[in-house]
Amino acid sequence: MFRIKRTYDPPTRGDGRRILVERLWPRGMKKEAVAADAWMKEAAPSTELRRWFDHRVERWEEFRRRYRRELAANPSAWAPILDAERRQTVTLLYSAHDGLHNGAAVLRDYLAKRSLRRKS
Repeated sequence: MFRIKRTYDPPTRGDGRRILVERLWPRGMKKEAVAADAWMKEAAPSTELRRWFDHRVERWEEFRRRYRRELAANPSAWAPILDAERRQTVTLLYSAHDGLHNGAAVLRDYLAKRSLRRKS
């Protein structure tokens, strides 16, 4: 199972493996507070795409399309996350204020589809 959670929310027992999927470290956060088991920058949207999106909701659908294209071109960036989900829940950590329109949400959906294909 894949979940997403803001880095600023405290860890909980149900989080399982916590993986930070941002290019930049969360502003003002110490390593202990984030409590990430891994930081996988390569699985995050490229710097160019992140800057283009700029958290503008009107660009959301195009952002999703472009980010999925980046993910398809770089499976080595996300394959370890998919492998981790075989063993336990994986919580993808993000820093954005918007819980619906962020890279972790796209990555969660992308990985969930691949996980289902692998299980069937």
